[in-house]
Amino acid sequence: MRITRTGGGRGRHAAVLTTTVLTASALLLTGCSDDGSSNTSDSNGNITLTVADYGQFGYKEAGLFAKYHKLHPKITVKEETTANEQDYYPKLLQQLNTGSGLADVTGIEVGRVKEVVDTQAAKFADLSKSINVEDWVSWKEKQATAEDGTVIGAGTDIGPMSLCYRRDLFDKAGLPSDREAVAKAVTGGWEDYLKLGEQYKKKAPSGTYFMDSASAMYNAVVSSNAKQYYDADGKTIYKDSPAVQQGWGLAAEAASKKLTQGLAQFQDPWKAALRKGTIASVVCPAWMAAQIAEYSGDAYKGKWDITRAPGTTAANWGGSFLAVPKSGKHVKEATDLVKWLTAPEQQAAVFEAVGIFPSNKGAYELADVKNAKLPYFNNAPIGQIYADEAAAIPEAVLGPKDATIKDTISTQINNMEQRGTKPDKAWDAATETIDKAIG
Repeated sequence: MRITRTGGGRGRHAAVLTTTVLTASALLLTGCSDDGSSNTSDSNGNITLTVADYGQFGYKEAGLFAKYHKLHPKITVKEETTANEQDYYPKLLQQLNTGSGLADVTGIEVGRVKEVVDTQAAKFADLSKSINVEDWVSWKEKQATAEDGTVIGAGTDIGPMSLCYRRDLFDKAGLPSDREAVAKAVTGGWEDYLKLGEQYKKKAPSGTYFMDSASAMYNAVVSSNAKQYYDADGKTIYKDSPAVQQGWGLAAEAASKKLTQGLAQFQDPWKAALRKGTIASVVCPAWMAAQIAEYSGDAYKGKWDITRAPGTTAANWGGSFLAVPKSGKHVKEATDLVKWLTAPEQQAAVFEAVGIFPSNKGAYELADVKNAKLPYFNNAPIGQIYADEAAAIPEAVLGPKDATIKDTISTQINNMEQRGTKPDKAWDAATETIDKAIG
């Protein structure tokens, strides 16, 4: 996948980006991990800063660590990457609890940040002294802010929502395929999306399915609401949450009407389905486009397109932060690195390299973002689509176990799709598992 800009400029090859649902940026790509910080310095004042993250933050692909070394010759940055955020996070908690093995800079996923803020904030440097929180979309830095005003993380990316779809399959099924016409067809919301799916099913090309995953649609529905799994007082409300109820009901409907191929995203069968071309639409937070392009391959270049997400309420799915543990040997230098990596120019460079959308508002006015288009997706104007969505995303109430709740519900939706589990039974299994996990 290559991202281009109108008015000239050069796009970079986009490496694969796998972010999790389990919120955003998780379930990502492989990398190398280290069992502890390797902070070093020598008699000449040369130091090594370690950055621990998960999946693909895009810094290496954008050449940012090499660029930082040129700007600061005495500083070398070493990245320690864990493939899966679900493996990364327990290790981070263990390091925080024991006070050893921490990198100079650590990544924190949005589904975990509330728990870290509530229980571990004192172990991180206050970044509000070095960054201007007003530079980010308003709700982003609030997610990493403790009650005393301490900001433990600088926002890297966000996941404004869109809809990715196969123009050729929509045409064959007699559906509108122009991106504006598709957006109009689903302007009433996710209910309209399912209606479109029923129309698709009537004339679906053999062996194809309207969507990949009902659990992905569920996450998109819930993500468009301010209140999801917790209320403002920190009480779990997922059982009675209108957002969860709506998302669950729509997912159950999609599963029962067989509008979905029933694939867990990022797993091998999902990748194979994209490669075979059997999926007609995918719920598409900003980071998803790189995944689709990677696994669909050259055979489907130009056949995919991107349009606005169903409904009129914006949604965010995913995003991460960079934090600086106080226990590091080079806290000041690490803080300076975080400030630089999350500045508009660097976030724009990452967006151009791997398609991760900036959380720093200043990046939205830069040509690399504002005029960005995706040739793989029929030159979809993603810079404008995502920036418009980002400006309207509601501030979500986060809870310490958001990721656990979301993952558990998604698993049970997959069971409805793949095993034919009845909705009531699947819901009971989800709530039982969640209640045991969160107490």
